[in-house]
Amino acid sequence: MTVRAIDAWVNVSMGEMGRPDYLVEVASRYFKQGESFFRNYSVEETLKMMDEVGVEKAIVTTDVLRPSEHAMSFPEADPERFVLSAHLDPRKGMKTIRALETMAREQPLVLARVTPFYFDLPPNDAVYYPVYAKCVELGLPISVNTGIPGPPAPGECQNPMHLDKVCLHFPELVLVMAHGADPWWGIATRLMLKYPGLHLMTSAYLPKYLPPDLLQFMNTRGRDKVIFASDHPAIQMKRCVESALELDLRPGVLEQFLYGNAERLFFAGRP
Repeated sequence: MTVRAIDAWVNVSMGEMGRPDYLVEVASRYFKQGESFFRNYSVEETLKMMDEVGVEKAIVTTDVLRPSEHAMSFPEADPERFVLSAHLDPRKGMKTIRALETMAREQPLVLARVTPFYFDLPPNDAVYYPVYAKCVELGLPISVNTGIPGPPAPGECQNPMHLDKVCLHFPELVLVMAHGADPWWGIATRLMLKYPGLHLMTSAYLPKYLPPDLLQFMNTRGRDKVIFASDHPAIQMKRCVESALELDLRPGVLEQFLYGNAERLFFAGRP
């Protein structure tokens, strides 16, 4: 079978993050990885890895206030294969907003990201609202981590139900639940049925462990809603793609999951 995929969450500069205790624990306990987890990946080895499994494009992650020169070198080296996503701290107010505007203007930015457990603030808190408004203005999708996080950190703030009012108040916002939604898959699915702009990304979640109800959703009303991503190196890209190929999906659904949905949301209209 010919594979064509987009990996919507790739980390290439883990070596710049240091070794915070929570990340060491997550790497070891959840992803069974040691020191090799905390290193940078080169453009060349990343392209080789992508070509091996049919990943045509990758979204490389950086931080909007502390951009990684290493990460930003990827789209500079190969703009056909790499674009950027930017992690935001909504608590920084206009500093974050202005940095996001600058990055969107100067870099191939296709996605903003927020991670509620970092702040223990649910995504319907008012502190996020300027970020959502700016993303609507820029035409920029945003991902919000949902589900109980792996690190020893608060989890209730990532219940997808907190996105209900966000979708209601920002109907133009393209919003993606990231890292699955465990154990609240049913809530996530129901919200996606309710709101056209809401989607789900399976980053950091090996596809073979996706719950049957989500696969049923993908095979029926949700074929345009779920997006493949590895969160490499948390889950190695090759392992993640190979796991996706084993899913019991109806004709055409795998192609949407691996490629079509990300292409439509993040790359439509790009030169």
